[in-house]
Amino acid sequence: METPLSPLEFLRRTRRLHPNREAVVDGDLRLTYAQFFDRCDRWSAALQRLGVRQGDRVAYIAPNTHAQLESFYAVPQIGAVLVPINYRLTPDDFAYILNHSGAKVVCVHEDYLSAVDGIRAQLPQVEQYVALEGAAPGWIDYEQTLSQTAPTFTKPEITEHDLLTINYTSGTTSRPKGVMITHRNAYMNVVGTLIHVHMTPADSYLWTLPMFHANGWTFVWQVTSVGAKHVCLRKVEPARIFEAINGEAVTMLCAAPTVLIGVANSPEELRRNVRRGVQVLTAGAPPAAATIERIEGELGWEITHVYGLTETAPFITICEPLPEHANLSPQARATVKSRQGVELVTSGELMVMDDAGNEVPHDGETLGEIVARGNVIMAGYYNDPEATAKAFAGGWFHSGDAAVVHPDGYVEIRDRIKDVIISGGENISSIEVEGVLLRHPAVQEVAVVGLPDERWGEAPHAFVVLKPGAEATSEELRQFARDRLAHFKAPKEVHFVSELPKTATGKIQKYVLRGGRAAVTRQ
Repeated sequence: METPLSPLEFLRRTRRLHPNREAVVDGDLRLTYAQFFDRCDRWSAALQRLGVRQGDRVAYIAPNTHAQLESFYAVPQIGAVLVPINYRLTPDDFAYILNHSGAKVVCVHEDYLSAVDGIRAQLPQVEQYVALEGAAPGWIDYEQTLSQTAPTFTKPEITEHDLLTINYTSGTTSRPKGVMITHRNAYMNVVGTLIHVHMTPADSYLWTLPMFHANGWTFVWQVTSVGAKHVCLRKVEPARIFEAINGEAVTMLCAAPTVLIGVANSPEELRRNVRRGVQVLTAGAPPAAATIERIEGELGWEITHVYGLTETAPFITICEPLPEHANLSPQARATVKSRQGVELVTSGELMVMDDAGNEVPHDGETLGEIVARGNVIMAGYYNDPEATAKAFAGGWFHSGDAAVVHPDGYVEIRDRIKDVIISGGENISSIEVEGVLLRHPAVQEVAVVGLPDERWGEAPHAFVVLKPGAEATSEELRQFARDRLAHFKAPKEVHFVSELPKTATGKIQKYVLRGGRAAVTRQ
């Protein structure tokens, strides 16, 4: 009588309970759940007609559109494996991922058709090319195919341990790795998130987070599981975000801290009349307490900090509010909210471990590495046993994040292990220094890295983006940091830049800053 734990169960339930409820909004297109699932069924049938069988890989290169959302149902329900690709990568990256994953079919948004056409000769395993939007020679027309295909397909037996998706890491310092996520991994992440972050059919979810990024943090299935509404956002810009929030009565969204910084620093006329009470989940990098404090105070939104990695499907902690947090000042409460928090009920076991494999004391000071094991941990890296063995050393998944544990059990990341600055024998958390500098009224964004120093071995350097129209000097910001930190933690130099190098998911590429290859313009 057991039912395999799979996100496809959410499809089955919502199809029965909410067929006439509005499911998807994408520009002028509006679909009920009955219409949405009918489209998914038609594409499943079409894929089988194109020769896709259980276990085959189907890749997508697309922004947050209804067609991209449909892929998370149409591909898995025929037992195939979805490969959602970061559309901001280069054509060479596309070629590597398509070849490494062994994709049989690639489905592409019209903005990227020419990029893929340019690498066809490098893709011997790809058998079918599908244009999700826009007609082009040599491409199968997605919408035309849907209209000509009956919604009848062969349903294979799918177990919860079958592969659901292969999600490729950003590959900032090496080739991207293919993270194998099972049906069980995704299901457990959805259920665990719902326990901590309640949703109902009355909710309207805005797609500010890329769907390709760790399967949209599994909200591609979570929103559907409760019969809520998906609001697609093809370009993430503050004006579009505010327009969608007001126009579609948005109640929830997910965003990396860099997106929240853009929202917080958008023109006042945009922020003035925005809908209040929006729930925001943020992850991808530790958010600054100043950003949390400003958005909650000025916009009236509620921010919840979650933490995880693509390899953990993705959530393994949540900064769960406690009754005693309500008595804190707004600044102190924002400081607590910027921590990674505690295990989700369903994610499994998490520990901060020292080099000897022991749990660090809960003193808020002793650094260790976040390790985890449990229901949401990936099956491994696709076709990469060496990297898999390294990640799972000692029976734990090693995150590479350096953290402390506070006396209340809440975990707080201090840095990526490789980003901890060791200056004169002292450990300096770049995140701590960044959090202080972000409280300066002229600072919009900042990244702190360690650069070689003749006296100290390495010393902290800050790369700062100022708010439009704002002014500040290097010495002013250095003194601002010295007044609030131990002096050895203050940046030795402050470099003013027009922008910070980032991945497509908003993470700052500190290795670029450290290597002197920053794609930034000095002011």
